[in-house]
Amino acid sequence: MFGYIAPDTPYLFKKDEKLYQAVYCGLCKSIGKGCGQRARTALTYDMAFVSALIHNIRGEDVIIEKKRCVLHWFKRRPIAKTDDLTVALGCVNTALAYNKLCDDKRDGDKKAVLRHLYKKGYKRAIKRFPEIKGIIGEYMREQAELEAAGCKIIDEAAEPTALMMRSVSRILLGGVATAYTDKLFYSIGKWVYLIDALDDYDKDVKKGRYNVIFNTCGQNSKAEAVKSNGGEIKFIFDMLFADMRECLANIKFHFNHDLTDNIILRGIPLKSREIYAKCGNCKGACNEQKES
Repeated sequence: MFGYIAPDTPYLFKKDEKLYQAVYCGLCKSIGKGCGQRARTALTYDMAFVSALIHNIRGEDVIIEKKRCVLHWFKRRPIAKTDDLTVALGCVNTALAYNKLCDDKRDGDKKAVLRHLYKKGYKRAIKRFPEIKGIIGEYMREQAELEAAGCKIIDEAAEPTALMMRSVSRILLGGVATAYTDKLFYSIGKWVYLIDALDDYDKDVKKGRYNVIFNTCGQNSKAEAVKSNGGEIKFIFDMLFADMRECLANIKFHFNHDLTDNIILRGIPLKSREIYAKCGNCKGACNEQKES
């Protein structure tokens, strides 16, 4: 994951803010347990969101305890207790981080040198959950092949990441996975890939790296791309938001889901508008999606 999934904080209840932080800290500890201490540095709030979502759909309540951690040793803080699911999520997070950095290496990105920090953690992750290696490896290879071929079809380019998220969700959800959970994680995966492409548009053009939105639009800057193809880009994102809303309405949650509703219905559209705004031409793009 790329760090794009976040709540719309002004509309987040205090209880959910506390839960979000506790889940994040608990996942951090779980990564240390499952993949080693270095792997903890790869954690993003994206996976904390996935943890809260998966726990709720599976009906496994998050147990919060007050503990100390390395960064906050002087004061106990609410931390979600480590369980089998958070250890599995930690392994997924580590595997995704390592493979993403390997992909960065192919792109010539200097930060790819950091992959050595996670190599040992990655080996531990796939030893615990060998199926993760197959799923992530297969879809990232497909992604790399499409990009190497210069794919110009937005839906096709985003497909491997979307399918990877759907497949990972099936493993984590087990018997409670449904067509709607499949579609939700598929849509989230597709959104993550496309919002990353939109965000990195100018940087990718400058460095001569693959970017499906550039390949489709052919404009030299994101501002020009949004100006000339903004309607098509907005339509794709709006369809994803609509799919996410439909899925949420048809998924059975066992506990309060204000936190994940806030992130999906408000936070994701908000992040989309923020990235549009960076090009100075976001008027009318990615209308705010409100909980129905």
